[in-house]
Amino acid sequence: MPGFPPVEPVGFDPSIPNEARVYDYWLGGKNNFAADRKAAEMALQIAPELPMMCREGRKFMRRTVRFLAEAGIRQFVDIGCGLPTQGNVHEIAQRYAPDARVVYVDYDPVVVNHGQALVEDDERVVVIHGDVRDPDGLFAHPRLRGLVDLGEPVAVLLVGVLSTMNDDDLTLSITRRLRQVIAPGSYIVISHAVSDIRPEVTDKLSLLFANEWAAKDDGRMRLPTRAEIPRLFGDLELVEPGLVLLPDWRPEPGRLRPPKNTVWSVGGVGRKS
Repeated sequence: MPGFPPVEPVGFDPSIPNEARVYDYWLGGKNNFAADRKAAEMALQIAPELPMMCREGRKFMRRTVRFLAEAGIRQFVDIGCGLPTQGNVHEIAQRYAPDARVVYVDYDPVVVNHGQALVEDDERVVVIHGDVRDPDGLFAHPRLRGLVDLGEPVAVLLVGVLSTMNDDDLTLSITRRLRQVIAPGSYIVISHAVSDIRPEVTDKLSLLFANEWAAKDDGRMRLPTRAEIPRLFGDLELVEPGLVLLPDWRPEPGRLRPPKNTVWSVGGVGRKS
């Protein structure tokens, strides 16, 4: 599609840190390599709260999926799904809606291989290789089209994946195109790290990640401010409680809240009317 750069074929190099495998390490998983562990430990020296933030991101995803299933959504597309862990989208969705269908999408071949092995016996779940930077190609994938009817409401999950990008214009183009593709009655879930809650930490992490992942020639990866996130939803109607810190999105009763300023990610759910 015009406006989107070409996406290079995926490769696998265990000597280069990978976001999904770094998150896996923070979550206590074993699907990571030495380069991932090194990058993860360097980040923890700056922000020891990162494992908690990853857990809060997973909890946010689970609460939103439950809400969507109870709202009648039966089709889910999880873009940038990351490595399999307990409480995946299909497990939550099918707990409340046994007929729910889920498509997982990721750019990392390790994620795709692990995901395919996890769901190979469930005909209502598929894992495909795709890239959030190419929404048209992603939604044209034959396995996605075989499971998802784009003429019916669908939930698109962008949980943390946009935080890894370093191009505000591209991010806006992606979310705009996704809003165009989905049918009325659909939802988009977005969570995103922001820079203005703990700027002294996010500035250092941005430099670290940019250098470790060679994301930009200038050695810096920018995070948006909290005030910049609503534009990603465009004209979607935010469901209550709107765009909030992840622990504040419909928390479970009696649940302890993380200490103040230790979660610097916000999230929300938007509905297309």
